[in-house]
Amino acid sequence: MKKNFFPIVLLMSLALVLSACGGLSGAPTDIKVAFTDFHFTPDSFTVPAGKEITITAKNDGAVQHEFVIFKLGKTAGDKFGDEDEENIYWEVEVLPGETQTVTFTAPTEPGEYYLTCGIEGHLEAGMNGKLIVVKE
Repeated sequence: MKKNFFPIVLLMSLALVLSACGGLSGAPTDIKVAFTDFHFTPDSFTVPAGKEITITAKNDGAVQHEFVIFKLGKTAGDKFGDEDEENIYWEVEVLPGETQTVTFTAPTEPGEYYLTCGIEGHLEAGMNGKLIVVKE
């Protein structure tokens, strides 16, 4: 009895190609971050350009924290202040002990976006990171 192996070989080849390319999807559209006093864990995120991103932000710290994404090429400098408001792309605040799941649309322009906590003194304590936006 002869068996037709072509469909099996085709499926195996397709699976191999997809796994070599990172599968059907590239950068994740769901990210999780924990806030502590005074760090983001993790502190670097890669997301696809222009896609809706779901972020689950858990505040394990003793004080309120913010997750503030700046526009491309902008930073807070040495200290976050009112003058930085116009440079913010998106932000969320989370009270101590709480978790929020929210969505935002990632920037359409690929690049490395600066992020920090906008609460006074938290940037100076080292609470910052980066959002890497990639084209898919």
